[in-house]
Amino acid sequence: MEQNSDINEVLRFIFVGLINTINYYALYILLVKMGAPYLAAHLTGFAVAFIISYFLNCRYVYKVRPTLAKFLKFPLSQVFNMGLQTALLYLFVESFGWSEPFAPLPVLIITVPFTYIVTRWILKG
Repeated sequence: MEQNSDINEVLRFIFVGLINTINYYALYILLVKMGAPYLAAHLTGFAVAFIISYFLNCRYVYKVRPTLAKFLKFPLSQVFNMGLQTALLYLFVESFGWSEPFAPLPVLIITVPFTYIVTRWILKG
């Protein structure tokens, strides 16, 4: 029974991650199309998706009550993730010449497993 619960939690995390990815990517593309530098668009999209992610993860994925203390700790779950995402985005665009609209997609795929583990630890203990 516990294994089913864990699988369902992972599936909910992936679903919420897809929602967060859509939020991030839509804002990223909008800002880039409006002329914002791609890294500024990335950081803005990340910040907005991050706040939405906190509440969706608390309520839907881990079924815990959102608190100020958890909200203040939640950024810890993203420090490594944000650094890795930003470094990979920069590498893919600047070193490999990938297009700015495409580059965030493989970056997100690479960083999702790390985010799940750290987020679960922070929100559930």
